[in-house]
Amino acid sequence: MNRVPVLSRQTFTITSVSHQLSAEFILPDGVTTATGRPMLVFLHEGLGCIAMWRDFPETLVKATHVPALVYERWGYGRSDPLPVIGARSRRYLHDEALIGLPDVLAQCAIDDAILIGHSDGGSMALMFAAAHPDKVRGVITEAAHVFVEDVTLDGIREAVAIYATTDLKEKLTRYHGDNTEAVFRGWADTWLNPAFRSWNIEEFLPRITAPLFVIQGADDQYGTPAQVEVIAGRVKGPVKKWLVPGCGHIPHVDAREAVCREMKNFILELVR
Repeated sequence: MNRVPVLSRQTFTITSVSHQLSAEFILPDGVTTATGRPMLVFLHEGLGCIAMWRDFPETLVKATHVPALVYERWGYGRSDPLPVIGARSRRYLHDEALIGLPDVLAQCAIDDAILIGHSDGGSMALMFAAAHPDKVRGVITEAAHVFVEDVTLDGIREAVAIYATTDLKEKLTRYHGDNTEAVFRGWADTWLNPAFRSWNIEEFLPRITAPLFVIQGADDQYGTPAQVEVIAGRVKGPVKKWLVPGCGHIPHVDAREAVCREMKNFILELVR
């Protein structure tokens, strides 16, 4: 009989740029420490947190036998709340990718990362990989943005209407508690701010040399295939792209089995 893989979880707090952040290590069977080895690093979306990944990180850890770090950025989940409700700085993702994430990885002694970023987290992963090529073994993005599209803004406007007229706020409160209003407004109001329309991180792409797997749902309500083509066309390292048919903005939920299989194969090639 095959032995069932066992996982261990270590929950802890990181002090990053004066903010308390909630984090977890997920360790595969037989691994007792997260240091000195390649590490999957999960970077959540603009409304995300640790719990909203559900059991997807665990599934990938079991499938690859590579440990993982999952953490919540400032303002999300159980991390410190944002000080104000409303639009954030136009460079908030730059700050998270170029100041916050390096600090998190340094405190966790991670210098051999495989970044897995969803949406805003995918944009962060691209910027970090460009700035710190020596610390990145590979990058997987889901629904990453490198520029603002009309469809993105239309999707966010629709989300604002849904937030105001349905139980979406109640659902998000299960994950973010008293931080919920700041989380939602910090995402929606920032992207819908006219000053944010010119946000663009394409300048980082030519500096990315790590192997890259670019994933996007064919029916993503927040982005078109142009995002995938621009990313794949401008990076310097090897790149694999996948437009997932019949899939929306969250491929690891909408097409879970296929996405898990393809991510697993990509990760195993990186660590082989």
